[in-house]
Amino acid sequence: MARYRLLLEYDGTGFRGWQRQRAGIVTVQGVLEEGLQRLFGHEVTLIGAGRTDTGVHARGQVAHFDAQKAREGWVILRALNVLTPETVTVLAVDAVDAAFHARFSAVYREYLFRIVAGRSAMPALDRRRVWHHPRPLRVDWMESAAQALLGTHDFSAFRASFCQSKEPVKTMSRMEVRQVGEEIHLRVGANGFLQHMVRNIVGTLSLIGRGEWPVEAMGEILASRDRRRAGPTVPPWGLYLEKVLYPGQVQQNGQG
Repeated sequence: MARYRLLLEYDGTGFRGWQRQRAGIVTVQGVLEEGLQRLFGHEVTLIGAGRTDTGVHARGQVAHFDAQKAREGWVILRALNVLTPETVTVLAVDAVDAAFHARFSAVYREYLFRIVAGRSAMPALDRRRVWHHPRPLRVDWMESAAQALLGTHDFSAFRASFCQSKEPVKTMSRMEVRQVGEEIHLRVGANGFLQHMVRNIVGTLSLIGRGEWPVEAMGEILASRDRRRAGPTVPPWGLYLEKVLYPGQVQQNGQG
């Protein structure tokens, strides 16, 4: 038995999220498993580091699978990029130890959320790749409010009602809100995330950025652990899984 790690990027627009579902529903995991089964000739289960939702994109998703017979990584990479839709790209394939687990071995995940604010018209070329907010947003207010989330906290105020995670306490080590050209970029890194956590944080920050809530509201909402106190769940289009890091990489990249 051989275990392999994949590094992936994909456009989530045409997928019903990462996780395999019933027949007829197209998911990222589903199309990759179909390609792997054609390549290896046996059923393959692919485990992802993060179960991205419908419409969420990835630039650095990590996944692993087991194969009954070893093959060269470059062979797997080339074959999968032929056998899967063009909206999914395998960037790298590496043989790994059997102890490696794409989800449970990960110690850091980082997301990017892209916002176009203050434009009356929705972007045409990036329509499903950014969140269009027609009103201007004060980036300095959003950045100040976001700092309340750094550290180890119970993030129940920002979790989906149907979130299945048993542990709402996460350690957030990166939280930045920056103006990048005409876009606002929110980068958030933590040891783990609850379902819809980033999108609910962005929804809350948007209310602060347009002056409806004060900067201090973020800390109060976090402490309340009450989802009803936080802002709305924004659309998934601007969300990207940017990177997933593992113990050796964390030390090398200075994250933690």
